[in-house]
Amino acid sequence: MSVGHVARAIEESGVPTVTIVTKAFAHRAREMKLPRTLVVPHLMGRSMGAALDAERHNEVLNAALALFESATANATIEEFPKPYRANPEYGVRNT
Repeated sequence: MSVGHVARAIEESGVPTVTIVTKAFAHRAREMKLPRTLVVPHLMGRSMGAALDAERHNEVLNAALALFESATANATIEEFPKPYRANPEYGVRNT
């Protein structure tokens, strides 16, 4: 969870952060008590969604920015409400 360590260092310098993690690492985000975390149901390595799925990328980004604005307590974790959507052009299955 090097992303978590980087986020913590950035936060300590006074800059607020939002981390986006896949569900596989949600337990680590909870353990690290990261300030604001969006948990997504996507595959590892695809935190924003499938390749070239600009619509999903925008949805995830907007959810992260909304969390940035709405989080009032430390260690706020929110789950992205939509399931993973594969890009059929690449033959990747929904999981």
